[in-house]
Amino acid sequence: MKAVVLAAGEGTRLRPLTNTRPKHLIPVGGKPILEHVLLAIKKAGIHEICLIVGYKAEMIKDRFSDGSSLGLKIEYAVQPKLLGTADAIKTAKPYVDEDFLVVYGDLLFTPEVIMKVLRVHEQNEPSVMMAVTPVKNPERYGVVKLEEGWVVDLIEKPPKEEAPSNLVNAGIYVFSEEIFEKIEKTEPSPRGEFEITDSLKLLMKEGRRVLAEVIPREEWIDTGYPWNLLEANEWVLKRIESSVKGEVEAGAVLTGKIIVEEGARIRSGAYIEGPVYIGRNADVGPNCYVRPYTSIGNKARIGNACEIKNSIIMDKTHIGHLSYVGDSIIGENCNFGAGTKIANLRFDRKMVKMKIKGIKVNSGMRKLGVVFGDNVSTGIGALFMPGVKVGNDCWIDAGAVVKEDIQPGTFLKLKQSLEKAI
Repeated sequence: MKAVVLAAGEGTRLRPLTNTRPKHLIPVGGKPILEHVLLAIKKAGIHEICLIVGYKAEMIKDRFSDGSSLGLKIEYAVQPKLLGTADAIKTAKPYVDEDFLVVYGDLLFTPEVIMKVLRVHEQNEPSVMMAVTPVKNPERYGVVKLEEGWVVDLIEKPPKEEAPSNLVNAGIYVFSEEIFEKIEKTEPSPRGEFEITDSLKLLMKEGRRVLAEVIPREEWIDTGYPWNLLEANEWVLKRIESSVKGEVEAGAVLTGKIIVEEGARIRSGAYIEGPVYIGRNADVGPNCYVRPYTSIGNKARIGNACEIKNSIIMDKTHIGHLSYVGDSIIGENCNFGAGTKIANLRFDRKMVKMKIKGIKVNSGMRKLGVVFGDNVSTGIGALFMPGVKVGNDCWIDAGAVVKEDIQPGTFLKLKQSLEKAI
């Protein structure tokens, strides 16, 4: 059996991170999301994969090439226009000639999930097999209504009080070639896209049966919103095994599960509390505190007396001395002036909200810091309030207090008036 992995989407809800990369290449736990997907499929026993690409496709092709570095055989199909999941799957038609697995490329899941779905499909041979999982906020997903394990209805993002269950489409399917015929008959949705769930409804109207398998929520993570990336990072780091290949100076303390890649340097006085990932040629310390569920990218620098907590720090970013970063995602090649501080807790202790496509969305997180795009520089003493997003290629003046989102390419200057003392 072959796997078809959908990796064409842009990920507009994850801006500014996706201004400079496809969402599938955002790193969590030291690897791009898509690499975790491919490795899980491989561990489940599938080695031939068709990657459906579109937005910034060349970056994905450059990263994975023919798949040989991962022990896979990868072919690519390009979705010329991002017209929905059904249209994406349609582009895979020349690459499959039997039942095939489909997974969304912006998910995380265990290999056991894939093995379970394949096993149940083999035992029952339904027209379509799909995975579903329970969530706390079904109104953000496609909700699935079941009767004795069979799908009887699919409702896209219903109001919470109208959701027939808390089981949602997990983005993992097994299809026969019959699905291509139904895709051809699928009408565009109100937002102008061709949805695979509408193709499934056509199948069910003709009496064809769609079987669902409930998978454990703890074995599946969605990455649709920025704060989900922190959850995904934690999910990955909980599963790592310690491996210290870099240099750890005398006087540094490492506790818990920690990966230190080749060429990395942990300076004296650093206290690192795992699970933590530290990338190749990173430089950490001295006298800094790296707290659990932190990933530090390749060639990143964490300066003297910094504290980093539950955050993703991407490649080549420099966190200047005396800075604090908590519950945040910092893009590549950023530079923090000394004493840059990120607030991650509201005074009223309420859940932090973040603007997504112009609308403030409740993250459901009491602690949430910032999201920075690539190439952001801050002056000394810059301060950022919870839930703020800063676009790529921004300069933030020394001493500025940032309470609202900053658009890409902005030079934010601090105005002040000085008076002579009498």
